[in-house]
Formats: sequence, structure tokens, C-alpha cells
Amino acid sequence: MPLRIHEPVMVMLVEDTADDEAIALRALRQTGLPLLVRIARDGQQAVQMLELEKPPEEQERALPKLILCDLKLPKLNGHEVLKRIKSNPRTANVPVVIFSSSDEESDVRSSYTLGANSYVRKPVAFEDYLEKVKNIATYWLDTDRGEAQTPFCEFGSKSLQPQSAGG
Repeated sequence: MPLRIHEPVMVMLVEDTADDEAIALRALRQTGLPLLVRIARDGQQAVQMLELEKPPEEQERALPKLILCDLKLPKLNGHEVLKRIKSNPRTANVPVVIFSSSDEESDVRSSYTLGANSYVRKPVAFEDYLEKVKNIATYWLDTDRGEAQTPFCEFGSKSLQPQSAGG
């Protein structure tokens, strides 16, 4: 059964590696979901975009429906970002999926202890990586609200239009 979403759904991608960002965006476009993807390229930028350093009464920005976060990030690592997200009452219920190349048991354990909703290891093979990101998005965003619209991605003033499954 196809996913049915009318309104664009915001997803935050916290990723510092350009190649991983590009593959994740391609996979998200291929879901066919109407997505607004906000990209943070380091942990501090993610915290700022989520307004976690502001008092609750000053937090105005809409929250993502899903956060896909790498662990090995500059400025603030993924565990610190996760800790801040889950300790803030406004963002505590936003699903956070740690998507990392680390298979260290301590990273997995720490992620779940800090409140990660899921820990997924990044595959090495390109097609497997695409499939993993698509599965994560469809699992967390499946809402059955009508026909899907055109997905897009935004970073600053840049918008990316969807690609067909082959491109």
C-alpha cells in the first residue's frame, strides 16, 4: 500500500560527510514522500536549527517529524546532539534515528541509553545505503493521509526536486 501524505513532512538530516548527505537526499527523494529536508552539517548547527539553546518561550521554528543523525560529527558529536534533543521537553518526542558507520557496541548502547529511537549502521554498498535510508523514512513517516505530493529538499535557499527511482 503506498504511503499517503498531503502536507510536506520535515525531516532533519545531521550529516557532515558530503557523499553520505548526497546519497541520503537521493534516497529520501526516491521515497515519493513530500519532504522538506533540513540539513545540519555539524552537531552545533543541528542544536541551533532546533533552537535547543533558546528558552522554550522563544522557540518558534517547526519541529521535524524525524531526525536522522550521524554520530561522528564536528563541534558536537551525535551523542551530545541526541542528549540535548531528548532532554528538551519540546523535542523529546521527535524520533531520532542514529545512522552511523560505527558498529562499536558502546556507541549502540550509549545511543539507546540517551534515548535514540533506533540505531542503524550505514551500509557500505551504495544500493544498500539507498534502501536503508528509504526504509527508515517510510517506517517513521508512514501516515496514510492521502496521495503523496512532490518531495523536495531545502538547505538555505537551495531546493532539490525529486529524481525518478533510476536517477
